Amino acid sequence: MKLWMSLYAMIWVVFIEFLLAMTPGASIVLRYLHIAIGLVIIGLAYYNFNGVRWTSVPGRVKRIAKTTFILSIAIGVLGLPLYFGARAASPILFGVTLWGMSLFLHVVVGFAIITQAAAVAIAYDMWEDREFAKETAPGEVPDMPAQKY
Repeated sequence: MKLWMSLYAMIWVVFIEFLLAMTPGASIVLRYLHIAIGLVIIGLAYYNFNGVRWTSVPGRVKRIAKTTFILSIAIGVLGLPLYFGARAASPILFGVTLWGMSLFLHVVVGFAIITQAAAVAIAYDMWEDREFAKETAPGEVPDMPAQKY
């Protein structure tokens, strides 16, 4: 798969993961599907980071791709207490349980991943097409250039 395709695929896979996670009363099958897609996200994040790393794209894009990969691992770690049922645990601070804190952080990191993935995809795409070199007049919204495949 071409790198730009993988970068955009990451956004859609994370979006599907969000939709899956929001399924009320989800069955055990959906829970395992959520875990499987989570592993796909970690794999895609690594593939994307590694692919971007070996290009001459600006450093900021590489750093964001690296952060996205690290966040994909972090979200998996945050999912462990959720999977192993820390729900019944005693409150750790002001009535918040380990399960509740893990769930909150799991969701927040998920949003960070999708926004970081979008930033990398767009920045890489613009760099690859050299769109940074083409300025437009204020108020002008040019048509999309013809696709090269």
